[in-house]
Amino acid sequence: MIQNKGTNMTGSKVKELQEELEQFRKEKDRIKNIIGAIGAKTSPRQDKILNISFITAIIVLFVLDTMRYVLKINIPLPPLFLVEISLLLVSIKIIWMIRKQMKVEHFQFWILNSIEYRINDVSKKLNKIEDEIKKCCEHKK
Repeated sequence: MIQNKGTNMTGSKVKELQEELEQFRKEKDRIKNIIGAIGAKTSPRQDKILNISFITAIIVLFVLDTMRYVLKINIPLPPLFLVEISLLLVSIKIIWMIRKQMKVEHFQFWILNSIEYRINDVSKKLNKIEDEIKKCCEHKK
């Protein structure tokens, strides 16, 4: 009978561990989906190409506007138009960077929130184990 009780305890512990493992797998899959949703699928190569494109466009516009005044080249655009376009490109780049940073911060908040939830869950289990140990010790006295 005692052996049977031990077997039941082991079986229930195995079942509990399997349920925890399944919950961990589900959470891992959910994290993968969230990472993909916040833009982690973009490669550093794409970011590098975009940065080089912005820098190149700004430099070209700056050179063209400078050439207008230094070399007296007649460009059929109003004065300071190229500077305004450059300013627009820089603004777009800053907005893009802020948006990307917001995604990262949101993901960090989610991770911290998830960790807090798990810590609370572990704390509850630890309190439950402590109570069971106290009850077991009281029965032995």
